Amino acid sequence: MSACGLDFGTSNTTLGTIIDQVPVLCALEADHTTIPSAIFYGADRSVLIGRRAIDAYVEGVHGRLMRSLKSVLGTSLIDETTMVGRQRQSFRDVIGYYLGAVKRRAEQATGRPLRNLVHGRPVHFVDNSPEADRRAEATLRDIARELGFEDVTFQFEPIAAALDYEREVTGEEIALIADIGGGTSDFSIVRLSPQRHLKTDRKADILANDGVRIGGTDFDRQLSLGVIMPLFGYRSPMLRAGLDVPSRYFHELSTWSDINKMYDPKVTTELRQIRREAREPELLDRLLRVVDEQRGHTLAMEVEAAKIELAGATQAAIPLEWVEPDLAVTIGRPQLVQHTRLLAERIASRIKLCLAHAQLEASAIDAVFLTGGSVRLAHVRKAMTKVLPDARIVEGDTFGAVGKGLTIEAGRRYGTG
Repeated sequence: MSACGLDFGTSNTTLGTIIDQVPVLCALEADHTTIPSAIFYGADRSVLIGRRAIDAYVEGVHGRLMRSLKSVLGTSLIDETTMVGRQRQSFRDVIGYYLGAVKRRAEQATGRPLRNLVHGRPVHFVDNSPEADRRAEATLRDIARELGFEDVTFQFEPIAAALDYEREVTGEEIALIADIGGGTSDFSIVRLSPQRHLKTDRKADILANDGVRIGGTDFDRQLSLGVIMPLFGYRSPMLRAGLDVPSRYFHELSTWSDINKMYDPKVTTELRQIRREAREPELLDRLLRVVDEQRGHTLAMEVEAAKIELAGATQAAIPLEWVEPDLAVTIGRPQLVQHTRLLAERIASRIKLCLAHAQLEASAIDAVFLTGGSVRLAHVRKAMTKVLPDARIVEGDTFGAVGKGLTIEAGRRYGTG
């Protein structure tokens, strides 16, 4: 078929088509159906995406890594340019290149051109800004059309996850779909049943949608600021009484989409001046090494890996010998909770708003369907399930439920032939 469902995520991307009436995700990188939303521009003008992009950066290939591409949608950054090698390129073109490569790989995997698209989107690209939401969706639509898609429509990501979950439902129920991704947390309350699954128009079954711009990358940032950045001078004092080292450098270094700002030569000049005026210059020496060697993404990836490990372990080690001999830090699960508790509580609070929009009590929810990488964090799950203590918890395909649901929707809207 020429129709597909595309889940362009902050951390990972999937694309699926209908095969023999079943939604199937395409292999986009070797035999992997998920591909990291990452792109690497080599100094030799080569361009890599996905795992190969990350590997090139880790192996020390000279160039520039960009991750969390989706986070610029709906912001002023989308139309701004950034240095890629010796030339400037717009973030819009960067996203276009990445999605174009994903489309070509899917077409190669399926052996047919893809013309019609159901594009996933969060409930809110940007909090409290309907106009920014419209701009973000319009940008994705324009990019998709430029890539050769003839018809482009959208579906909320939690609604897509609901369509995937509904294939397992044996009776009628009201479910809250929780999609806690890399950049946003999205919720939908949907009436589901095997009979309703056959309907093409599901508007009457969607009782509420809500979301907040908080996701896994925000947990990375708060964990980094709380545990890692103090080793590099964050909140350390200047010689002048009452002043700390400026914090913006550490916030940028802890934010996936801002890391490359630290590699501007002006930043190095500023940091060397700050070092001379810092009470603990040895901490700024560490920071300067990270910036000089453009290893900010290395730090971010190590923090992300530790966060993921803490989903199943009580401790995680972050080796930092590449910064300074014998430098390392061990993070315990209590520290993860301490530094990200407010994020978990803010995510859970959106469930209450979603219930209010649906005009339902918590007891009306039969099941909570969980998908997205951040649902693996125990304190996030606990905060959400505390709001709905009587609901049945259902584990979804962490990284594939949304893509499969979008593919189901594509089959309904465009046909399966």
